[in-house]
Amino acid sequence: MENTVQVGTRFPLTIKRLDINGRGIGYYKRKITFVEGALPGEVVVAQVSAVHDRYLEAVTHRVKKASPNRVKPAEPLYGQIGGVELNHLAYPAQLQFKRDVVAQSLAKFKPAGWQHYELRPTIGAADPTHYRNKAQFPVRVIDGHVRAGLYAPHSHHLVPLTTFLTQRPKTMQVVTALCQLLEELAVPIYDEQKHAGIIKTLVVRESAATGEVQVTFVTNSPKLPHKAQLLAGISAQLPDVVSVSQNINPGETSLIWGPETQLLAGQPYITEQLLGRNFEVSPQAFLQLNPAQTEVLYTEALKALDLRPGAKLVDAYAGIGTIGISLAKAAGEVRGMEIISAAVDDANRNAKLNGVTNVHYELGTAEDLFPQWLAQGFKPDAVIVDPPRSGLERPFIDALLKARPQQFVYISCNPSTLARDLVPLTRAYQVDYIQSVDMFPQTARCEAVVKFTRK
Repeated sequence: MENTVQVGTRFPLTIKRLDINGRGIGYYKRKITFVEGALPGEVVVAQVSAVHDRYLEAVTHRVKKASPNRVKPAEPLYGQIGGVELNHLAYPAQLQFKRDVVAQSLAKFKPAGWQHYELRPTIGAADPTHYRNKAQFPVRVIDGHVRAGLYAPHSHHLVPLTTFLTQRPKTMQVVTALCQLLEELAVPIYDEQKHAGIIKTLVVRESAATGEVQVTFVTNSPKLPHKAQLLAGISAQLPDVVSVSQNINPGETSLIWGPETQLLAGQPYITEQLLGRNFEVSPQAFLQLNPAQTEVLYTEALKALDLRPGAKLVDAYAGIGTIGISLAKAAGEVRGMEIISAAVDDANRNAKLNGVTNVHYELGTAEDLFPQWLAQGFKPDAVIVDPPRSGLERPFIDALLKARPQQFVYISCNPSTLARDLVPLTRAYQVDYIQSVDMFPQTARCEAVVKFTRK
């Protein structure tokens, strides 16, 4: 009879490689075991944290033989919160890992010709710390004090944060000051157990270009007690905060944002700059979290797209229009679509702001609007897509394969869904290269730009 493994069981394990989430992979009695905090080539004592039929999950109890790439984590809370899962891995090795993640995903889905794709070395960040321009933290009362932070993995235990390795320092200073203000004014804080209280989440976004800060209070009700004193306190203590909003998200929900956002004070937007263009960002609009690397990513996308003068370009999954507006100079006409109405408004307003007249954004899904445009006789020369982690929807892929634009570039933030989407896409296109870009240093997340040529 097999030796039963339980939660808490410990055994030595040799780590073969990292999985796509940055966990070490080893085999215990031929059963695949995923080990948090372990690196390839290491021998660790693994302690089982969960038992499943086909695999085990474990944490590193101690390291018996360390990898030469192991470093001391710079984040003091490493291992207690997410968002820094690779902080124990030297940065050059993190970049190598991100290229390997793309390779692993290709080997799993096997799109046409995948063994021969050129996987370029990952482009790293000049500074792999303090890059996130947005903090989106739940707020709770802990030991009688108002605290904001991140949940410990797989739990609703809040770990309070006043500094964090990957956040821009100003975002953290503003979060800490807001907690202090909320505590002094005794504004009711949300209690998950009782489903009572008002303030659920703090969202703080900073513009790297202008230093402007946008604050949004996500609340359980339209009421915001002590609103006047709160706004007066922000005005007195936090001069960089130029935009304060309230988003109403009542009841129990895993979604951070509710449907309604109201401006409480200041201006509705902050302005960020990318590739020499200005972008006004409203509270709910999507903007890449790492401004410096966003410019690197978009520059790679521009190179890969290699637009012909006068080309008709489709900017799918457009956000606030950052890509389309950056590319508009080189194009004849740019059309984009996005599913958040505030972002569509932002995109069209940002085109005007930059004096760009050949760009137009519409509200709707890429999979609905793109086939409609084609049916109306629109013939794109070039298409650029930057979908969410879920990748491209099948109706969009079908429409793209029908239109077969000459130029096509895919910006991916999830190698798994990218590799899945490449299976149908490689019927009409060959992959010239995949350029990975490290948008989120210290994490297992990886962005990539794919250049295609029509077959």
